[in-house]
Amino acid sequence: MGYNTEDYIRVRDEFSKKYLLARQRAEERTQHIHALIPEVFEIDRVLSGTGMDIMKVITSGEKNTDAAIAKLEARNNALIEKRNAYLAANGFPTDYTDVHYDCEKCGDTGYVDTVMCDCMKKALVKAGFESSGLGALIGKQTFDNFSLEYYEVANNRKRNAERLVEMLKQFAESFNDESYANFLITGTSGLGKTHLSSAVAEKVIERGYDVLYVSAISLISDFEENRFGSGMGSGKAHDVRRYYEADLLIIDDLGTEISNKFTQSCIYEVINTRINNRKSTIINTNLNSTEIKSVYSERIASRILGEYMPALLVGVDIRRQKSTGNKVN
Repeated sequence: MGYNTEDYIRVRDEFSKKYLLARQRAEERTQHIHALIPEVFEIDRVLSGTGMDIMKVITSGEKNTDAAIAKLEARNNALIEKRNAYLAANGFPTDYTDVHYDCEKCGDTGYVDTVMCDCMKKALVKAGFESSGLGALIGKQTFDNFSLEYYEVANNRKRNAERLVEMLKQFAESFNDESYANFLITGTSGLGKTHLSSAVAEKVIERGYDVLYVSAISLISDFEENRFGSGMGSGKAHDVRRYYEADLLIIDDLGTEISNKFTQSCIYEVINTRINNRKSTIINTNLNSTEIKSVYSERIASRILGEYMPALLVGVDIRRQKSTGNKVN
């Protein structure tokens, strides 16, 4: 799928506005110079007719058109030198009336020929962060600052956490159009589930793919809006298509939502559709496999436990360790 469609449309429109604004400002500066320095106005008038002058040479029937065109070129070069001298004499840089784009490489069009410019890619990545649902987590919870020092060496808890980090990092850094993998990250509160999944999200967004990061409660809320409207009888449906279409969906805190037939049908529909469409999903939950089976219907539990790679984090609440200053090791 690549970049989120809404993000792309918004960024494309922003680039279009930047392009037009840059040209408008250049025209305003040119008009200012023409009013201030009549000699420059006259030079620009002559230069603007160069195309017509060349056409006259070509259609005149002259035998040596190359020489005639070279003469026009020499004339233009002399006029440009004079123009630059007039600008400098009046305290203006010689490129004062030029169009100044934010990106000179693509001229604020977002493309160099038919290839997307790096500046537009960066803008789309930024837009991806803004629309991902990561919010304040952006740039704060990364693979680089995920510490393993709070996991016990005993019982291979630290080694298991290290393996999980490497597995998720490899998945994120190699994510592409063919990627398909589902992860179920489980463990009690404060062990780094959210940190690791947001680190994955950041890497995948940087690679130019659409990521949606949402809590289970917010997901259900969006489906309620979609079905029942936004309240007060408005009947305005909420768009939930992105839950099915995002290249990577991360559902945080599964199990904290109210469980009933409606919520379970929503969760089943999202999980099952993404499995059928081979869209990668990460689920974070405090529930273990037994609790998942007891909370959710058999068809939900079988898909989560059968289609998702289990990733268990075991240890002592890291936030508590940090607040007390007492590490487990």
